[in-house]
Amino acid sequence: MRSAQLNILPALVLLALASSPANAEPQRFDIDHEHFSIAFMVDHLGYANLLGQFLEGEGAFVYDRETQTLVSAEVTIQSSSVFTNLGARDEHLRGRDFLDADNHPRIHFVATDFKPSSPTTGSLNGKLTLLGRTEPVTLDVTLNQDAVYPFGPGQPTLGLSVRGALDRSNWGMNYGVDDGMVGDHVTLIFELEAV
Repeated sequence: MRSAQLNILPALVLLALASSPANAEPQRFDIDHEHFSIAFMVDHLGYANLLGQFLEGEGAFVYDRETQTLVSAEVTIQSSSVFTNLGARDEHLRGRDFLDADNHPRIHFVATDFKPSSPTTGSLNGKLTLLGRTEPVTLDVTLNQDAVYPFGPGQPTLGLSVRGALDRSNWGMNYGVDDGMVGDHVTLIFELEAV
């Protein structure tokens, strides 16, 4: 009887491995535009950090949640949607001194690779195109939640916090840098839910 039990054990192990989540396929996640906050922070004359947002953006990524493998990711932001709660300043930001939204209506990010550092954190490397110039950026990603959404149709949803920084002069956005009026270093803040 003992030898029969030992012969069954390998079969049970193989069955368990075949049905384990490690065999899961990468899935596409679309960023929910109703739960996508795109913000930035930059120094103003050394007095305070100005907080701003972009109100229009979209994106998607293909991700294997079990292996933490990112297959692809892409985000597009509408330059003209910049908002700092002051109309004159927003118009200045849309103009040639900063975003030049008429000539460069979109800010575009494409991921190149993801390096996990824990089950819930990692570094996302990619290329950011701004003002017609493409440069590398690295973003820190934290997975806040991976669960079936408690409302609506109840789809699997990821909740992510993303942080990063860049020197805007690397993209040729030099206004106010030399005289210290507006900081070169820009902090990036993204909060999103992806379905």
